[in-house]
Amino acid sequence: MAMTSVDINCDMGEGFGHWQYGDAPDAALMAVISSANVAAGYHAGDPNIMDEVARLCAEHGVGLGAHPGYGDRQGFGRRVIDAAPAELVNDILYQTGAIREFGRRYGIPLRHVKPHGALYMTAANDAELSRLLVKALRKTDPDAALYCMGPSETFRIAQVAGQPTVRELFADRDYDASGQIVFARKMRRLDPQAVAEKCLRACTEGTVVTVDGETIALPFESICFHSDTPGALEIGTAIHETLTGAGITIAPPPRVAAAA
Repeated sequence: MAMTSVDINCDMGEGFGHWQYGDAPDAALMAVISSANVAAGYHAGDPNIMDEVARLCAEHGVGLGAHPGYGDRQGFGRRVIDAAPAELVNDILYQTGAIREFGRRYGIPLRHVKPHGALYMTAANDAELSRLLVKALRKTDPDAALYCMGPSETFRIAQVAGQPTVRELFADRDYDASGQIVFARKMRRLDPQAVAEKCLRACTEGTVVTVDGETIALPFESICFHSDTPGALEIGTAIHETLTGAGITIAPPPRVAAAA
């Protein structure tokens, strides 16, 4: 069944001090998204940037999310750090708490948590890390949605535990036959309209084409594009205009109370 509403999320606040890693200004991207994943200081971001993005989310009605990553600024959180799952979960909680407090400052809740980069991919395939993360969120943020890939340990374990989840379609990433994304450290420039058409097809048909040319089903509730992808604003604008032009509403996922 074709979707009538979908979330568009984007990684935000990915700078540090005077440096900005993202391809487009956060303020410009707010017009084309409904949820923001805010860098929480480990792979990028600092308190001043977190404050600014939280303020922008409040002004634009964009859902605020924490985007905790590996402690890897030099590698932008896209290198795996060999640490115990319990240690990684403590890192995630520490970062998530920072974003939550900046949201409170502007009167908006923390709506979701989405691990960043290599940490996202590690959790997707590591049952112990996902189990400990979900267990921690059940205590600290039981109503916050955990953004994840559908084919992942993260999704499976969160569903069993009753933690709200939002599955993602990655607009600016390729897929393999398993339905997982092909991880990339550096992105090439993409054709914005081709990306938008990929998203429209996914919304209307529920499918994507893999790197091997196979068409696979991919259930999702949110579309992600990355602010550091070359031409990010053009990509986000093309997705937004194409979907709304087809009668699809762009809105954050409903904030549903977690199961007891």
